Amino acid sequence: MDIIAIIKAIVLGLVEGLTEFAPVSSTGHMIIVDDMWLKTEQLFASKYVANTFKVVVQLGSILAVLVVFKDRFIDLLGLSRLNRKGREVAGERPAGPRLKLGQVIVGLIPAGILGFLLEDVIDEYLFSTATVLIGLVVGALLMIAADRFGPAKPKTESVDQITYKQAFAVGLFQCVSIWPGFSRSGSTISGGVLLGLSHRAAADFTFIMAVPIMAGASGLSLLKNWEYFTMDALPFFIAGFISAFVFALLSIRFFLKLINRIKLVPFAVYRLLLAAVIGLVYFL
Repeated sequence: MDIIAIIKAIVLGLVEGLTEFAPVSSTGHMIIVDDMWLKTEQLFASKYVANTFKVVVQLGSILAVLVVFKDRFIDLLGLSRLNRKGREVAGERPAGPRLKLGQVIVGLIPAGILGFLLEDVIDEYLFSTATVLIGLVVGALLMIAADRFGPAKPKTESVDQITYKQAFAVGLFQCVSIWPGFSRSGSTISGGVLLGLSHRAAADFTFIMAVPIMAGASGLSLLKNWEYFTMDALPFFIAGFISAFVFALLSIRFFLKLINRIKLVPFAVYRLLLAAVIGLVYFL
């Protein structure tokens, strides 16, 4: 595989890393950039390899989530934090309710089942610029509705205050994100806000849920399309993974600070403008 192919992988990783945490659809952006400019499908014998890359490359961003939320995941798994001397650190667990692993699992169930059942349909029919444009527009309308009709004062300020009922309901909203262009964070943050979560609480829960669901989606995509892979594709996947991790690590903290200040409407406006521009270029 030549250097141009590796550069294309790095560019797609950059697009993924910078857009994964904003509610603008990282997969949708990768599909648009790839379909209209990079044409990575031409590098492989099957389009399924290129489609799988767009799923697997998100593992780089998920690794960034694990780094940023490492203490949270340690707590969820019930593992003790150790200090440098190997002794349990005392007094670091705040008093009050804590997000439980069971709540994360409940939130994962709806999209996990639907994604498993529809994986072949998504791979065959939804990885195109046209379908992404639909997702960008409808997802933007959902985000505007969330900011417009969500409670003025959130009932749930912190991710630790999320109930099982809220977790499951947010999981239902996550189901629409299996349509590329909708955005997993866009759909779940919007759903969370409509359910009374603060924007930050909804964002935190979204990113925590993203780790197992994207690991599962990547594994399933690799397993189903393994027959199409050759060793030539490995450098392409590795370059994209590293690129996504680096740029996601740079962007995640910035987004978490930003979301409570500007809410969802500015991202929705960006999505509508992007859909209009890409629509004109794509269809004219």
